[in-house]
Amino acid sequence: METTERMNGKVHQTSDSPSVSADILNPFVHRLELDTTYDKLKTAFLTVAVLPFRLVAIAALVIVAWLLACLGLHGLTEDDLRRAPLTGWRRSKIIPWLCFLGRLTYQAGGMRIIVRGKQATRGEAPILVVAPHSTFIDGGIVYVTGFPSIIVRRESGLNPFIGKVINYTQPVYVWREDPNSRQNTIKEIIERATSKEDWPQVMIFPEGTCTNRSCLITFKSGAFYPGVPIQPVCIRYPNKLDTVTWTWEGPGALKLLWLTLTQLNSSCEIEFLPVYKPSAAEKSDPKLYANNVRRLMARALQIPVSDYTYDDCRIISKAHQLNLKHVSTIIEAHKLRYKLGLLQGNTEETLVKSKTECLDEIVDLHKFAKILRLDEKDPATRQLFHIHDWDHCEKVNLEEYVFTVLVIAKADTVEEMIKLAFEICNPSETTSVDANTLRRILKLCLHLTPEESDKIFRDALTIDTMRVKLDDLIELLSKKTEFMHLFATHSEERQKKAI
Repeated sequence: METTERMNGKVHQTSDSPSVSADILNPFVHRLELDTTYDKLKTAFLTVAVLPFRLVAIAALVIVAWLLACLGLHGLTEDDLRRAPLTGWRRSKIIPWLCFLGRLTYQAGGMRIIVRGKQATRGEAPILVVAPHSTFIDGGIVYVTGFPSIIVRRESGLNPFIGKVINYTQPVYVWREDPNSRQNTIKEIIERATSKEDWPQVMIFPEGTCTNRSCLITFKSGAFYPGVPIQPVCIRYPNKLDTVTWTWEGPGALKLLWLTLTQLNSSCEIEFLPVYKPSAAEKSDPKLYANNVRRLMARALQIPVSDYTYDDCRIISKAHQLNLKHVSTIIEAHKLRYKLGLLQGNTEETLVKSKTECLDEIVDLHKFAKILRLDEKDPATRQLFHIHDWDHCEKVNLEEYVFTVLVIAKADTVEEMIKLAFEICNPSETTSVDANTLRRILKLCLHLTPEESDKIFRDALTIDTMRVKLDDLIELLSKKTEFMHLFATHSEERQKKAI
């Protein structure tokens, strides 16, 4: 059996065998509150007494670094930066000064950087693999490692201010709008890592997103395609109050920056591990290479590994945005559905489209497997069933299961979620529903009690039919004070996307 220990949104697993009843490790959650009166008073005092001076010092140092980067880039085009490594005074004079100013900027913010181990040369390890990635403050490692080339979104380089410093690393850009971006990025990493020219080392955060450092999530394979030796680099923040972790669920960047700058001091430890030379098998299999390096780094960090990915992170974020229940089971269910072929076959969506009448049933394992056309003896089928048996009664609410699956796949807003529940709970395709059906719809979408649902039914029903229409329901809910913020939030998101 697996035992778990939860703290600050982190789960530390003490066994390799999975338990379907235990919460799944969620590396994308960070809780940060000033709990004591002392912490609140100290933060208030330092906000007034220290923060303004730190901000002025940081701004001044960043401006100087920007001016130096502008000087170093003068006369160079973007094609020049991609074609050949910097040479002469641009490299031997400007880069050391940029690194010095960068480290000084962190010190001005109260951050002490401690380095352990020795950085390898490019000849020994063309690629630096850095983990765990947990905060925008991780960028400080660039100044410690001598300005290696980084992997960065193209939009960041277009920033007229910080973009100058980023461009000075001669980065490998990721073009989001380009469907071939991934292949082109990998191709450029391979060219840089295997080039005979004196390019900077390439620095990569293989997790691809920020976590709470409770585990190492799945490493992307980009750093490992070249098949060259790499140097693993571990980052730790051994501070009493964790004010740096920036995850999908937790404090925003400005709050974290404020709380970090109002600490008397903070620490960041950077540890260079020995160079890892791949075997013949690892050279031919980047995923094997990535997994072996991840396990090595996890042992050094004394944390577990977890098969979460960046895509899993987006699913978790969506589940929280839509206020779905049992978020911790959604990713595990997603992986099991893929394993069982349900994901590829769109099985649950087909059930809804077929207008089957059985979706409102509470089913046992035998019927669950029969409806989804699975082998009930398959361990994956049994696990999928049990993680949705939330009351531990050997029964699953099929309607709730199908709703959760399809919301993650198809809905982005509360309005779309209500329409989807309407379709699932109302297989007759009528444009209105009775009170009992509305109870099921609102329980799925908004977790409302029967009494709360009945009140909404009375407010929204059409008197001559004693039924509620979908459009009337959405209009009523969007105007109710207790639900208005849900509709307003998603309306703002749609406007941002349109812009």
